[in-house]
Amino acid sequence: MGRKIKKYDVDRQLLDAFYEIENEWKQIESFMGRSFEANQAGRQQEALARAKYLFLLREARHRNVSAKWYK
Repeated sequence: MGRKIKKYDVDRQLLDAFYEIENEWKQIESFMGRSFEANQAGRQQEALARAKYLFLLREARHRNVSAKWYK
């Protein structure tokens, strides 16, 4: 029998992924804002990162995860 996964551990992983994707999205957004010619691939990457961010945000709200205890 395997180790039972605790809610705290899953919430911690969710917040880690959330902040990682947030940084990725902001980097892509910043790069696209500075580029002279924004190509289709760049726009798609930005849209994908934004969609991931919004999905993780909804999941965190659904699970009532608070970043106050996140360190």
